[in-house]
Amino acid sequence: MNSDDDLFRQEMADVTPIKPDGRNHDASPRRQDSIREQLRRASAVTEGKQDNNPLTVPEHVEQVGPLDIIGVKKDGVQEGVYRKLRLGKYDAQDVLDLHRVKLMAARTLVHEFLSRAHEQNQRTVLISHGKGLHSERPGFLKSYVMHWLQESHLVLAYHTAPANRGGTGATYVLVRKNGQARQRNREFFMEAGKNNR
Repeated sequence: MNSDDDLFRQEMADVTPIKPDGRNHDASPRRQDSIREQLRRASAVTEGKQDNNPLTVPEHVEQVGPLDIIGVKKDGVQEGVYRKLRLGKYDAQDVLDLHRVKLMAARTLVHEFLSRAHEQNQRTVLISHGKGLHSERPGFLKSYVMHWLQESHLVLAYHTAPANRGGTGATYVLVRKNGQARQRNREFFMEAGKNNR
């Protein structure tokens, strides 16, 4: 009696293998990961590593609509400075594009981007997060970016960009000065005060 392998080979003797054509033939629809699944996967990846990212990813954040205009001025920001930020009068010294970036990767990128801007004393930066109009959950990433900007100690103010810089799909951010820049400012104004006496 023939074994199962021998029977299989006999049945398949006249079959020609299909040549690969480079296309993905997976018929199963792509599954959208829930926040809980993303968090679980991210914690598994970072397990054993220390996560120095202070930005949080709660399961629910305040929902921001894709076309909502958002503006926040934290304590200590002069009204004139905030107005210029709101009107797009400051040139963005750096831009972060988050289009097609998953939530946990976006969290890391935003933290690194803001930290680098602070270290390099870049005062105004632009985060292009997209509107999320056609997402399963409209405004999803935009909502998290607004949450992160609100909780970051490096951010003094932020506002939706003007239409010519991305509109409701981008946000201007005013970054806190680093210690060296604050010291230079103090020295400049002390010197200017001495000269005016």
